Order: sequence, then C-alpha cells, then structure tokens
Amino acid sequence: MTDVKWTIKAREFVNCNCAYGCPCQFNARPTHGNCQAVAGMQIDEGHHGDTRLDGLRFVGIFRWPGAIHEGKGEAAVVIDERATEAQRGALLRILSGQDTKPGATIFQVFSTTLEKMYEPIFAPIDFDVDIDARKGRLVVRGVTEGRGEPIKNPVTGAEHRARIDIPNGFEYTLAEMGRGWTTVSRPMQIKLADSYAQFAHVNLCQSGIVH
Repeated sequence: MTDVKWTIKAREFVNCNCAYGCPCQFNARPTHGNCQAVAGMQIDEGHHGDTRLDGLRFVGIFRWPGAIHEGKGEAAVVIDERATEAQRGALLRILSGQDTKPGATIFQVFSTTLEKMYEPIFAPIDFDVDIDARKGRLVVRGVTEGRGEPIKNPVTGAEHRARIDIPNGFEYTLAEMGRGWTTVSRPMQIKLADSYAQFAHVNLCQSGIVH
C-alpha cells in the first residue's frame, strides 16, 4: 500500500450466477459451486490522488471455478473510453487492489483470488441503475449486455423487496436484492439467467467503506 489516497462514491448493479440472496453474502458456498459475475459502477464522485474520477463508469467481469476465496479466478475490466490516460491509470490501480489496505475493499480482496487478468478494455459503457426501484441496465457492445429487475412474488406477481445489511463489509453497507440476466461474449463467455442481482450505493476509500 502506498500513501496515495482515493475515494469512490458510486452506484452499482451486479449480477452473478447464484440464487436470489447469494450465499456468498453470508460466507456460505456459492449456489452452483462456482462463481460468475458482472458488476457495473457509475462514479458520482471520486478521486485518486489529484486525479478526479467524477462521472466515469467501469465494469468488472469475473469467473472462479469454485468459491471466490479458493482462488484460481480470472477477470477482465472495462474502463469508460471517456477516461483520460491519468484517469485510466488511476482506475486500474484501484481496481487491481493497489494503493489499498489489505482486505479493505472488494477490489483488493478479489485481486488476491485471481490468477488471470485479461488486458483492460476501453469502450463506451451504457449504464443505468435505479437502486430503490431495483432496476439496472449495463451494455458494452461486443462485450457484455445485462439487465436487472425486482424479484416477483410467484403467486401474485407483485414486486418483492428484500435487502442485505452488512455493517462491516468491504463493498457496501446496504444492498437492494433483485434478479438479473447477463450475457458476456468476451474475453470470456458467461450467460446468467434469472439469477442474483444487487443494487447498491458504494462509498469506498483506500481504508475500506466510508461510513
């Protein structure tokens, strides 16, 4: 960890292959024994040292053969093509777990479980998320396309609302639960259908969640 300070205040939409609720959020094994996930974030306010990150977007694409903590994962990151060279470098340092206290953020923790990182992709990111409504849309043409929506009551069809509150986590404090569909075509292939989705406000810095 260096002395560089950074912050990211963002909104996220995440879709993974687990069942609604995702056992990983409770330190249990993933629903199907492995983990595949796509996460998109819109930075509302942020910086890395003197480099501002406001308004930028990024996407993380992940795949592990078993539970995340067992490692052997692979990942790719898509960085907003609007980012300057300085902003690209700053985001790549944050997302690869650099300039961060060990164990403090999801980025740093995940970085320790990966054995393969693909070359970063710089592209337009179409991203919309309404956390309270549990709705999201994430599209990077030629790379990934996904959507999220509320869970529905199987009898009445009414929207069902559930939340996960993790006071001492490394990603969010409170997340809205939903369901999602995502297809990833490169650099790896992933297809998720009617599986776990979360919608959350994220406020992180080099030392962890900002409360």
